[in-house]
Amino acid sequence: MKLQGKVALITGGARGQGRSHAVRLAEEGADVVLVDLCAPVDSAPYPMAEPADLEQTVKLVEDLDRRALAVTADVRDLAALQGAVADAVAAFGRLDIVVANAGIAGFAPALEMDEASWQEMIDINLSGVWKTLRAAAPAVVEGGRGGSIVLTSSVAGLMAFPNLAHYCAAKHGLVGLMKVFAVELAPHRIRVNSVHPTNVDTPMIQNPAIQSLFAGVPDADREMAAAAMKGMHALPISWADPVDISNAVAWLASDEARYVTGVALPVDGGITAPFKIPHAVG
Repeated sequence: MKLQGKVALITGGARGQGRSHAVRLAEEGADVVLVDLCAPVDSAPYPMAEPADLEQTVKLVEDLDRRALAVTADVRDLAALQGAVADAVAAFGRLDIVVANAGIAGFAPALEMDEASWQEMIDINLSGVWKTLRAAAPAVVEGGRGGSIVLTSSVAGLMAFPNLAHYCAAKHGLVGLMKVFAVELAPHRIRVNSVHPTNVDTPMIQNPAIQSLFAGVPDADREMAAAAMKGMHALPISWADPVDISNAVAWLASDEARYVTGVALPVDGGITAPFKIPHAVG
């Protein structure tokens, strides 16, 4: 129960990594505020979470005898995020942990990408994280107890992937954002770090569009994508399980990492060792 009595706000909390983080932090004793759009995003080539997904995450947290507050909000909307934070503090009386996890994936060659796809990616995956911190960090500061902020970046925030110029740009940008917040919030004993997952077994990866991208052929399935992704890693894996990332988030949120700040932490199976990516992805 490393997080007993703490309150964590998680964006993108309806499913995938966000759901896993919510459950893992609840297992460690935290109450959880779940923020998710629960609506389609034009440039994402797969379905977004739905309200039922958010309700299921709430149930999973409550089944662990922890409290959960669900808020439907868009990370591109600063006022909506500020409202979510106000609701969280009103409900739980404090905010200690922020996990800026919401994000989308998409792909296109850099010279063929349309402007709308580029802008939507930057608005959600980079500006949305800044807006999350702009809304939530003041409440952590005002608590006067210190705290932890974790940004979900990616191995694409540490290296290049063809066809992912907008995604790589946003995820690299999070590293700079993380380091600035780490310096500015250090006097308040608030630590700020980023996690950099490899492929994770969630709906963002496990859909026909992304599977075909990595397999390098149309109409690829899970098995074909697994074979291609396995060649990307030093360890003999195709992807991580969501809980593998959640374990890192839980550690960074806890006092076990009390002197860890300004760190970009890969959870990547050795893909940044460096290793290689399949030629088909390029």
